[in-house]
Amino acid sequence: MSDSTPAAPVVLDVWCDLECPDCHRALDDVRALRARYGDRVEIRLRHFPLEKHKYAYAAAQAAEEAAVQGQDWPYVEALLARTEDLGKGGEPVLLDVARELGLDAEEFDTALVDGRHLLIVDADQAEGKAIGVTGTPTYVVGDERLDGGKSQEGLRERIEEIVDRLLAAQD
Repeated sequence: MSDSTPAAPVVLDVWCDLECPDCHRALDDVRALRARYGDRVEIRLRHFPLEKHKYAYAAAQAAEEAAVQGQDWPYVEALLARTEDLGKGGEPVLLDVARELGLDAEEFDTALVDGRHLLIVDADQAEGKAIGVTGTPTYVVGDERLDGGKSQEGLRERIEEIVDRLLAAQD
């Protein structure tokens, strides 16, 4: 019998704008990383709404409401699949996605009006700026920041190298 506790998972922060087409394309990498590492890597969505995307800030708040309702990643993935719709249709798309997932769309609407998730979004954005995030997606794993907004090429492999190194160091 071992008295050791299991190693903490490696944390991968994904700085994301939910209206960003590059973040939509990055979902395949996020899914692949989740499949490869399971619970050995904690993938955390961090909000970084860009000014050029009119509905990204509201989308980040909606994602926080989805988390409260227990559907954070399913909502994020469904919304990222509709970045073009969001850009054209605005906030009603946020409610449509909530309804499609069986979430309480009225509560989403109320959350967007009362701003209950503003502090979380603002804190993420401020932290992102403080560590040098300028675009999305940006990944932070260990003490390394990788900018996926310029190119997704080879990025998953680079993240895997870092994660593998961090996991090996725990053994």
